Amino acid sequence: MKKLVGYITSSIPENNFTVDLALSMKEAGVDTLEVGIPFSDPVADGPIIEKANEIALSSGFKLKDLFEVSSKIAPHMDMLWMGYMNPFYHYGIENFLKKADEYGVNGMIIPDVPNEEAILLNPLFRKYNKAQISFVAPTHSENRIKEVVSNAQKFIYMVAYAGITGSGKKEDLSIIIETVKKYSQTPLYIGFGVDAETCKEKSKGVDGVIVGSAFVKYLIDNSLSNNEKIKYISSLAKEIKEKIND
Repeated sequence: MKKLVGYITSSIPENNFTVDLALSMKEAGVDTLEVGIPFSDPVADGPIIEKANEIALSSGFKLKDLFEVSSKIAPHMDMLWMGYMNPFYHYGIENFLKKADEYGVNGMIIPDVPNEEAILLNPLFRKYNKAQISFVAPTHSENRIKEVVSNAQKFIYMVAYAGITGSGKKEDLSIIIETVKKYSQTPLYIGFGVDAETCKEKSKGVDGVIVGSAFVKYLIDNSLSNNEKIKYISSLAKEIKEKIND
């Protein structure tokens, strides 16, 4: 069965809601949850997730909020932290790993860390038995793909196109999929631009999909009540999970 990874930004509109939403998403078929760490310059994310980051930060988000929601979500479902290097650097990677170990968070996705630097962090991640997710993109050469996926843990995050999340571009990914599978047995998941309309097509040849902006657009929709947000996001998760496995 193909897997569904879902992304939500932490603590919008508040911590208890994040927990309730996460557990509802699990019931709807989300296999792994990325909880986003709000940051002022989310360079890999499109306008929807960028807006969510701004909302969380303007509402006073602190790392203690991330740790609070994680302590209530991670015991119940597979969970990762997704964020940019700046917060990890300032708090300390090892301090984050200690917190992840304490709460049962299984790894981290840090998209602005190049592979050369990620490799240097691998011993620390292994020390705490946590995954550091690797990225491959359509712009990578075969040698680069081989280098990146040789150390891949948990799953490989394949960027569907060169750009930012949520823009829904199309690229022929058959060659990159074939190349990744040539050098790694680690599951390959596709992200960027995955929603109810695109998920079936994008899931071809891969082991799972990663969905972010399609969920977060409901998260930041102020016309919806909290209950409606949970209903719509969970319904979308269920629909996507069914489509990629149909």
